[in-house]
Amino acid sequence: MSAKRTKRTRAFSISRHGGRGGRDSRSSRPRPPRKQAVSLERYRGIIDDWQAFIAAAERPEPTVLRTRQGRISPDALAERLVAQGFRLAPKPGLPGFFEVEDGPGPVTATLEHWLGLFYVQQASTGVAAPVLDARPGERVLDMCSAPGGKTTHAADLMEDRGCLVAAEISDSRIRGLLSNVYRMGHSNILVIRGDGREFPEGALFDRVLVDAPCGGEGTLRRKGGKSPYQSAAFKTYVTRAQRGLLERAVRLTRPGGTILYVTCTFAPEENEAVVDHALRTLPVELEPIDLPMPHAPGLTAFDGKVFDPRLEGAARIYPHHIDSGGLFLAKLIKLDDGDAGGRQANAWGPVPSLFATPDEQVSPEAVDDLVRIAVEELVGRFGVAPAFAANLRWTLRGGRLWIHTLDEWPLAAWSDGPWRPISVGFRAMEFDSRGRPRPTNDFLIWLGGQLHERVCDVSAQELLTLGARGALPMAEEILGPVALRYRSEIIGRGAGTQEGLKSEIPKERATDLGRSIARD
Repeated sequence: MSAKRTKRTRAFSISRHGGRGGRDSRSSRPRPPRKQAVSLERYRGIIDDWQAFIAAAERPEPTVLRTRQGRISPDALAERLVAQGFRLAPKPGLPGFFEVEDGPGPVTATLEHWLGLFYVQQASTGVAAPVLDARPGERVLDMCSAPGGKTTHAADLMEDRGCLVAAEISDSRIRGLLSNVYRMGHSNILVIRGDGREFPEGALFDRVLVDAPCGGEGTLRRKGGKSPYQSAAFKTYVTRAQRGLLERAVRLTRPGGTILYVTCTFAPEENEAVVDHALRTLPVELEPIDLPMPHAPGLTAFDGKVFDPRLEGAARIYPHHIDSGGLFLAKLIKLDDGDAGGRQANAWGPVPSLFATPDEQVSPEAVDDLVRIAVEELVGRFGVAPAFAANLRWTLRGGRLWIHTLDEWPLAAWSDGPWRPISVGFRAMEFDSRGRPRPTNDFLIWLGGQLHERVCDVSAQELLTLGARGALPMAEEILGPVALRYRSEIIGRGAGTQEGLKSEIPKERATDLGRSIARD
């Protein structure tokens, strides 16, 4: 859960103000809450092997990656990386995960990472999505989703079918989330900006993931084994936020649906105590978690406090269990409280062809014309099979056509509030000033082997030339957008011009691509 604490303690931070007054302003200014390091000794009595725990906490955490199985098999990915000199070992209990034991450089500096064929993910956090057990075609909500590790893992398990709503409160974190969603090529994710505690009601979900803000003690391996500093005010605030998120999650889940509460801290106050409160006050039952890997049960008592005995069915993962970080998981089932039927009726419907921004005025006929032009471009110029192109789902937003595979979405049921939709699927087709269609880089990569025309193969050196904004001679005269292919992989958009072939991959991404092929 490495990046989660940075994200969430920032998103749910406590304001600290200090103005500049007169001579005695320094003494009258409120002091910020004093932070103290968390004492890990408080957990000695609940950790099964204390010496193994301390030894693991002081070791650097290994790099672990998760295969994007909707685009490549684990065996094929491993074969490609091993051929480049990486030594990989499968992570027991985590299908599609590999630990990078050695290699010629960072595994992120590879074409496979650039193409979104894998996600570097802490092994402990890879436990969450399989326990959530999101399935193809379901309605799923991730209430605190950036940077997207668990979100994209769940989307992969859903085979990009159904609707996965990814909510995030921070604009800066949303940018990172979108980058990962687009890079991995997930087309069933609807990104929403908003505080999970105030998430819109009116539609119910089959499964809700509450990857809650927390003290982040489970990330101590990335700090040399040092526990984080926390103030008393933060501890009070974060537990209130956790309860608020979990309460809203229960309201948003259909009867019989699943809520998975997750943190990356060891603190029972943020784990068992929060779930104990939910079991006492909310219409939920705890479902025991049985993990295919070493772990510890949830606590039923700590520091003089007694918790619901059912909490033994929760799961605690410590750093020494799977050589990773710390994680707490509790799986809850929503009971029928008699309050769900009215809110669920007619809440879900098809994604409309116009996903309008507030200032967008477009007629349905105009949208239909743009979709027709886009399909004609794919079939007539890029050789995409007509049957495949006819089954694509489009929606217009901001003058661009977006591609998605959502079976349905809940936006029509949501009233106005402190939230806003950001994206659905990913941008697929742009239109220039003359109305001519231009497929985006992400869309061309997503189409991959569906492209049979206007595909230009380039070598590593030619790619570097294109990345430096140079031009290459073309064997035949082709003007307009083309797909660039390197080592049998579509890598983005180029353009045939009077000067020759040029790249239209954005500069920053082209720089990263150049680094990934530098060894070729």
